[in-house]
Amino acid sequence: MEKNFAENRSNYLSYLRTVRKLSDNSIRAYTHDLQLLEDFLEIEKLNFENLESKKVRTFVGNLGRKKLNESSINRVISSVKSFYKYCIRYDILEINPFAHVRSISSTRKIPDVLSFAEIGKMIELTDNTFPGIRDRVILELLYSTGCRVSELTGLKVKDLNLKKRMALVHGKGGKARWVFLTRGTADELTSYLPLRKRCKLKFGSPEDGSLVLNRTGSGISTRGVRYIINKYIQAIGVTKHVSPHTFRHTFATHMLNNGAGIRIVQEMLGHSSIATTQVYTHVGMDRLKDVYRAAHPHGR
Repeated sequence: MEKNFAENRSNYLSYLRTVRKLSDNSIRAYTHDLQLLEDFLEIEKLNFENLESKKVRTFVGNLGRKKLNESSINRVISSVKSFYKYCIRYDILEINPFAHVRSISSTRKIPDVLSFAEIGKMIELTDNTFPGIRDRVILELLYSTGCRVSELTGLKVKDLNLKKRMALVHGKGGKARWVFLTRGTADELTSYLPLRKRCKLKFGSPEDGSLVLNRTGSGISTRGVRYIINKYIQAIGVTKHVSPHTFRHTFATHMLNNGAGIRIVQEMLGHSSIATTQVYTHVGMDRLKDVYRAAHPHGR
């Protein structure tokens, strides 16, 4: 008996989690995207095994009518394509009806970044209580390493090498890479670790090695980090859209603006493709203009 779409979807998500080692955030995205396909199949009373090209176009067209932005539509298309590739690989299906569907062209939005002064203001607002020092650690780690928020929340105490000012983060697909800590970040971590230990003892929470804790001694969640970032952003009066990922954008932009090569930044960010890193070269265009105007005889 052939399995239905829901069963295959469940098996695929399990495969992504256990074999591909994707993060919880990625699994949620795939779950959401494949739910859109399942909803479409149910409404149209279609079987996922033999979708006609016309119905595939209808599905993609519906994504636009749902007012999804270009990047979200492309992500759904990619998720569905990958699901069908999985089905073919494991002899569930023979044909991928989405094989010839192209991603829609999009104008890549240059991400918002924070200034050095804005980051400094946020750090200045922290106090010397355990939550305050913990918050400084979060802000310093995000800015000094450019790590993803999921990599931050996944950091363990054993991943730190404070003597060498390095940390081992575990990125997408279970890929690990070393990131560097500024002297200030290493100093904050040195102050934080005894307080972390005291917090664990106070609340009697199980020791799982999580580096960054919440107020009750458990490993902090990505939602908890977002809440903390929002608190400080509101306090300093920044109106641009800021999330933990903004610190990653800021790290990359500041590195490139201060002379780091794009290949080096690619390695530090853990990007598998340099195309993903190249968006930050546009952010540094103002710096290039300044250099041009200063160096070219007719540039002034």
